[in-house]
Amino acid sequence: SQVANLREEISALTLQQRPGDEVLLILQSGGGTVTGYGLAAAQLERLKSAGFKLTIAVEQVAASGGYMMACTGDKIVASPFAVLGSIGVISDQPNVYERLKREGVEFSTVTAGKYKRTLTPTKKPTKEDFEKSKEDVEGILVLFKDYVKRNRPGLDIDKVATGETWFGEDAVDLGLCDELKTKDDVILEYVKKGFECYEVEYDESMTFGGGSGLGGLPFGDALTTLSNDKGGRRGGVRKWIGGMIKEAIREEITGGEGTGIERRYMMKDDDSE
Repeated sequence: SQVANLREEISALTLQQRPGDEVLLILQSGGGTVTGYGLAAAQLERLKSAGFKLTIAVEQVAASGGYMMACTGDKIVASPFAVLGSIGVISDQPNVYERLKREGVEFSTVTAGKYKRTLTPTKKPTKEDFEKSKEDVEGILVLFKDYVKRNRPGLDIDKVATGETWFGEDAVDLGLCDELKTKDDVILEYVKKGFECYEVEYDESMTFGGGSGLGGLPFGDALTTLSNDKGGRRGGVRKWIGGMIKEAIREEITGGEGTGIERRYMMKDDDSE
């Protein structure tokens, strides 16, 4: 998965870290599951814990879970028409209870625990089910708001945690991002300041072998094995990681055909040209 790849890339960066290193992450996401994006944001926090300065560049969309990731940055830049925000929570599902009833189908579920099953596709929903589901969603929103506020303390969280999205200039005014700028401008600024810029991308097909003494283990396994190792093996890791570093540090977080927000706002290139 992309989060698993992100984990490997961040681990590689921490192994290669030198004083003064910074990370630019190009982010593009309309959100997704609470657990998935919570984990992705936690991975980005590893960079800050390791001492990297983290800049997030939003080219088109950083909404909902995407903004949860973006807010971890020490600085957020966005292109003028990038969409940011959607700090909110949604839970929906179809209900086919009445249709099953008309077809003479009865769906039986055995549970233990008062709220083990509330809203489900096959159960007739009750007022209590809706109330409990609403309570759960509101609880997740509180966690989401607290997380964003902790990472961007100057933000008026109650003003922006409405589920709305804003384009670049309005997002700057509201404090959702710090500056209007493309990733290209940011990279050029790093170059002008004398930074050596690299791109890091995890390639699962690449393995150790030969003189590394690791028997062709995939990078993830080798990284776990060598996290506390020293000497020749660590040298082998550093040399191998160097082979996967390219031009600019980045990781794009996208999701298939995109979420509703991505489909609403993002433009696709015309492949026919």
